[in-house]
Amino acid sequence: MEIGEKLRNLRVQKNLTQEELGERTDLTKGYISQLERDLSSPSMETFFTILEVLGVTPEEFFREDHAHHQIVYREEDSTRYLDEENGYELKWLIPDSNEKEMEPILLTFEKDGEYKTFEPSLAETFIYVLDGTISLTLGETTYKARKGQSVYYQASEPHQLKNIGRQKSRVLVVVTDSYL
Repeated sequence: MEIGEKLRNLRVQKNLTQEELGERTDLTKGYISQLERDLSSPSMETFFTILEVLGVTPEEFFREDHAHHQIVYREEDSTRYLDEENGYELKWLIPDSNEKEMEPILLTFEKDGEYKTFEPSLAETFIYVLDGTISLTLGETTYKARKGQSVYYQASEPHQLKNIGRQKSRVLVVVTDSYL
């Protein structure tokens, strides 16, 4: 069984870089990268340590629920992550979106909030601005979008989102599974 993609998706959902996961598990960023690309297989001890850091049990990791496919999701189904230092809150709208083709996220920025810079990838990203004004820096170019505007791009260059308005900004972000 290939486990790399599931590990990568869990890591991203927990908002960890490969380097951060490596630090928390005493592994190198390069080894984490090899695991995520299924170029290497971890020992059982290493695998359990990674799962512990990612907050899932082995049973949850390997569970495949084909009997029930949820269609409608409620507010209480979502998962939240608050980063007070950088002034944003992430809300995963679908609990198992890290195992889907697309990952819909509601991202709320405080005034001057900013999200981390992502490295280039094969991901496609769609953003709809619900409130406020945001900027997207894609490579060397910065774009601005206001409430009611959409942004769509291939993440082939480093990219970062920021709130550049005078108040909170909220955006709906949908990313394909080829990120990071």
